Amino acid sequence: MRVPTPTFTQGESAMSYTHRSIIERGKLEILHQQGESARAIARELGRPHPISLELRRNAAQEPYQAEASQESYVQRRKASMETRDVIAAKTFR
Repeated sequence: MRVPTPTFTQGESAMSYTHRSIIERGKLEILHQQGESARAIARELGRPHPISLELRRNAAQEPYQAEASQESYVQRRKASMETRDVIAAKTFR
């Protein structure tokens, strides 16, 4: 049996979003400190995902700090993975 290959329109991909790297966060920090708008930063980074979400999510740190934002991301990701594992364990009992 042949498995169909998914087709995507222009601009689409199998994974529509990737997490920001520390390098991207560093660029974001510099551009934000230079007074660039969230839209201009997104354009510079080549990211369709709103930069404003990243800035809001890490609003407690003023000004935006790449390293602290990366650590926050790691902690949120770890917590979500633990929650997922708990749900999976309950589901497969």
